[in-house]
Order: sequence, then structure tokens, then C-alpha cells
Amino acid sequence: MAYTRERCGADDELRREVESLLASDTATGSLLENPIMETVADATAASSRSVFPPAPEDAFGPYTPIRVLGEGGMGTVYLARQQQPIRREVALKVVKLGMDSRQVLERFEIERQALALMDHPNVARVLDAGTSERGRPYFVMEYVDGVPITQYCDRKALSTRERLELFVPVCNALQHAHKKGIIHRDVKPSNVLVTEVDGKPVPKVIDFGIARATEQRSVERDAFTLAGQIIGTPEYMSPEQADLDS
Repeated sequence: MAYTRERCGADDELRREVESLLASDTATGSLLENPIMETVADATAASSRSVFPPAPEDAFGPYTPIRVLGEGGMGTVYLARQQQPIRREVALKVVKLGMDSRQVLERFEIERQALALMDHPNVARVLDAGTSERGRPYFVMEYVDGVPITQYCDRKALSTRERLELFVPVCNALQHAHKKGIIHRDVKPSNVLVTEVDGKPVPKVIDFGIARATEQRSVERDAFTLAGQIIGTPEYMSPEQADLDS
């Protein structure tokens, strides 16, 4: 590299070190492009999928799990089939096996209550809730058969204006949540899915798993965010959210 040779001059050791760092950066990508938290989460999810069966050996009322849609720190979301009183596909979120600590159960309940407060066309609706035969809490949401908003925009080659128009309903949905006293805290492309209804794109905000109540009147204020704990996805955080002292 001519530039590094020029800048490092006769210091061959420095030049080799700089070139090694540049090669490493090219190979691994930046922390924001490949955040360590997501890498660990992906590895953990893959590990849990190998340990736990795709369809848990448990009964969830009229809902039969079909396959895993996604996993988080405390719960697994399944595509499930509702048998009665109507037949339809739904998203079934269940507390993971072995994750039934008081803290996890209370956070799970916070998410369930937060979603139950929502009444907006661009927020995935809660349809039902209950406890399995083995005592595992679950709740049922509408199944959003969509793709992340950025992926949808790229597939459709949307213009900047069209992308902004698609994002406006997302802003309205988050404003609705704020009026209900709920802050999502993890807004990112994978938590905004776009489906099509009558040929028109409809974005839906999902996953209020780390939502925070801003007022006690709406849901119990989240008392389980420990001091110094980062909540959310680093590359999509606001500076205020990333500030551990705020």
C-alpha cells in the first residue's frame, strides 16, 4: 500500500502493524455492521434451537406451534395454527424453558400488557394470552407475513420519497405507543415488518420485548433495567439510550 509506506516512512514495524489492522478490518467489518451483541445472540439462538425442539412438547390451548419465527433473550416466537373458534395462523410467543425467573416473567408480562394497550393499524395486535399446560406463560399476536422494511424497500427499488412515505406510518405507530406511555427502545429494520394488503405495503411494528413504561398509569414501570445495562441494539440506539448515566 503506497499510502501506508509513505506515511510510515522507514518504520517497517509500524507499517506492518497498520497493514495488519487494515486487513483485519476488511475481513471482519466494523462493530456497527457486525455488533458483538448480535453475534452472540445469533450464536445463542442457534444453540437453543439445537437444544429445544421446533415445536415445544407442551399444549397452548387451541394453538399448535408449527415452526420458530424468532428468538430473543427470554422468549421464542412460533408460527402457530389456531384451531378454534376460527382457523388462522398466528404468532405465539412463549417464555423459554428454564427462563421462568421472576425478572423474566415480569418483563414478559410488561410486554404483554404494553401490546394489549395498543390499538393502531401499524402495530401487531395481541389476540389472546394464557398459560400452557406446563405453566409457561404465552401470548398470541397477529402473524405478520412480511419482511424487514429495509429489505422491502431494496426489493422494490423504492425512491427516497417512497421510502419516507412508507416510514411515516411507523412514526405514527410509535407516536401512538408514546401516547400510551410506552417507549419501544429497539426500533430497527427487523422489528418493522412490511406486508402487502390489497397490493399496498403496510408496515407493522413488532417486538415490544424491551419496551419501557413512562407512566405508572399505563403499565407497571419497568424496574428491571439494571444500572449500567445497555438495552437495545447498539447501531440503532439514540445517544441518550446508549448513555449509561441517563
